[in-house]
Amino acid sequence: MSKRPKRKPLPTEPCLTEIESLSPEGRGVAHVDGKAVFVFGALPGERVRFVYTSMYRDHAEGKTVEVLEASPLRVEPRCPHFGVCGGCSLQHLAEDAQIEQKQHLLLEQFRRIGKVEPESVFPPLTGPHWGYRHKARLGVKWVAKKGKVLVGFREQASAFIADLETCAVLHPQVGERLQPLAAMLAKLTIRDRLPQIEVAVGDVGAALVFRVLADPSPADLELLRSFGMEQDFDIHLQPGGPGSVAALHPPEPEPLSYRLAGAGIEFRFQPTDFTQVNVEINRRMVDRVLEILDPQADDHVLDLFCGIGNFTLPLARKAGSVVGVEGSRESVERARMNAQLNGIGNAEFHIADLAGETADLAWARLHYDKVLLDPSRAGADGVLQLATRWGAKRVVYVSCNPATLARDSGILVHQHHYRLIGAGVMDMFPHTAHVESIALFERS
Repeated sequence: MSKRPKRKPLPTEPCLTEIESLSPEGRGVAHVDGKAVFVFGALPGERVRFVYTSMYRDHAEGKTVEVLEASPLRVEPRCPHFGVCGGCSLQHLAEDAQIEQKQHLLLEQFRRIGKVEPESVFPPLTGPHWGYRHKARLGVKWVAKKGKVLVGFREQASAFIADLETCAVLHPQVGERLQPLAAMLAKLTIRDRLPQIEVAVGDVGAALVFRVLADPSPADLELLRSFGMEQDFDIHLQPGGPGSVAALHPPEPEPLSYRLAGAGIEFRFQPTDFTQVNVEINRRMVDRVLEILDPQADDHVLDLFCGIGNFTLPLARKAGSVVGVEGSRESVERARMNAQLNGIGNAEFHIADLAGETADLAWARLHYDKVLLDPSRAGADGVLQLATRWGAKRVVYVSCNPATLARDSGILVHQHHYRLIGAGVMDMFPHTAHVESIALFERS
């Protein structure tokens, strides 16, 4: 049996290089000895010294240790944990430049992957840059050697939990309470059996869902309840899958909610439901969808990947009827509840795996005047085969992955004869490389 070849040791001395561009992940791109190197903490046009962190056959990765010639776009990161915590990757880049970089990446993906070009570029949607995260999944780790619990995001390019005191991008109710939270967790008997906390913040109220791998003791339960009362959190426990979530404090909490004032709609949701991370950008995003999809009183609209009805219900206020389709049974139940709560009777919802076979389903055989798509990172290519059947004169696509948006845009343009009228980015995740975008298509 042949032995696996030993991995070559990484160079230990810092290397000097010039940064050529920025990668989709927000790292500086350089070439050293003919090999691409992705350098965290470096910006285009800079001369930096870096150390290698990983070496692969076709590329390498590194981390900036000294900036010799700084980009004029470089700013001082606000967070003291930047560079260690992996929650943000672009705090060293000016906020306006972050948006320009994301817009550039989107247009490049259209050209390279989809072989399409938008006829116009929408002005970017921007909002708060700090304290914007109303949803998050935080890691938890009891570190015996330190005698403490760590709560936060994972370290940069690591499986370890970053040792955070605060987090400037989390909603302040959570981001400014990480240390009290960690101190409370350290007192639990199951402190080493609690790997994760789901965070959900509404317009009013905030909830923490603790994933527990062992039964909390009566003393543990009292500590958790007391923390919830003192810090004004609803406390939930999750011993198993998503269906096992149960409220601890208060025993019957009020549902979390957010309002879309422009549409006159209130959404109620559970802490583990999917809702948009950035509430203010979500409000502006819904307004833009309504503006460019332009539903009319006699339109029959299809909303795919509809979730809890975030777009469906505002569309129903203006359209003749709306059909929402979603793969999650829990989300569809919540969408129906929210439709009833808001007195909306012209929206119907269906459960379907939109990556699977849908052609024979009743809703898929109908004609629609307009279509909205808001898929996961995997995109919507599985359901776009039906676009010609639907015959929609206008399609709006909301995306969290510019690569799959570009691919699917190519399908709509080259196979189904749509024009890409316009596209642009939305700053859903400031200080990260995540690109949220929107595109408008019209039938040729």
